[in-house]
Amino acid sequence: MATHFLMIIALFMALNALAFAAYFLDKQAAHKRRRRISERTLLTLALIGGSLGAVCAQKMLRHKTRKEPFRSILRAIIVFHVAAALLLSVGYLVLA
Repeated sequence: MATHFLMIIALFMALNALAFAAYFLDKQAAHKRRRRISERTLLTLALIGGSLGAVCAQKMLRHKTRKEPFRSILRAIIVFHVAAALLLSVGYLVLA
């Protein structure tokens, strides 16, 4: 059980690091006027578990902070993740 939990934490951290790195690379590409990472890819990384990394990168790098509907979609992903985490937590407590 503990190893499964550690694996989930490691996957979560890796996904968030990947999302942060993607934002960083996209920001660098924007400055150098090179080919960019698509918004779809950035949002997909957030959706599959990298939403915290995406938000941290957005704030720290000041990247994609004014772009709509990108901001709204990222916020919706975060709301979905928070709701899912709460439901999973409540479900775990009920089953315990």
